Amino acid sequence: MTPTSPLFWYGIPRGYLPLDLDPSSKRFELLAEQVLSLPEELREKADQVFRFYAGALLLLNQQQVQGCAIGLHPDGCGGILSSVITVSSMSASGVDPKLVIATLVKSADETPVRHIQPLELPCGTGFLFEEERITTAPGRPSDGTEERLEGTIWQGTVAVPAVASSEIVIMQLVTSEVDFVDDYRNVLLGFACTLTFIGPSLAKTESRGDTSVAQARSPFG
Repeated sequence: MTPTSPLFWYGIPRGYLPLDLDPSSKRFELLAEQVLSLPEELREKADQVFRFYAGALLLLNQQQVQGCAIGLHPDGCGGILSSVITVSSMSASGVDPKLVIATLVKSADETPVRHIQPLELPCGTGFLFEEERITTAPGRPSDGTEERLEGTIWQGTVAVPAVASSEIVIMQLVTSEVDFVDDYRNVLLGFACTLTFIGPSLAKTESRGDTSVAQARSPFG
């Protein structure tokens, strides 16, 4: 997907803030200046966050992520729940993308820790893959030791073959809030339901001729 000729469209769920994956050098310089201007007791923590942000951007771009948003939601007890959603696509040039997904399903089905579920979405058929795994957590231990922090995360992924191309759209949600998996699964499924391969302008055109088709296929209709 490119800015001038996107292959698909989607909506960002409520409570998620889109992340600029291609900030200008001026933007980075401004953030660095803001960090340096903070009081000394806040500067080290802010510098860690800034470095983590820069590293995350590098990693997302290396993985060709095309959209990313940070979610912050109240937990009902005065705290905040956090999660990250990303959107990317992979090319299945020369191969039927449905066959590629079928291979992924077979591979995932052989992994006991993964759960697979077929989905009938407004834009077509997709598959939900979900798993819990242990990974390294960002930050440093509060006791000052060098031992790396670890934690359990839930990762949900929806894979959908494009309608008129060899692309496979990957929509993913990751969170460390494993006690709220059911809620985050619903967020991911709702996110996937916004996916469409019909541009907003075309959807409006179709809605004039066949309202039922436009409403069924596109959230922009």
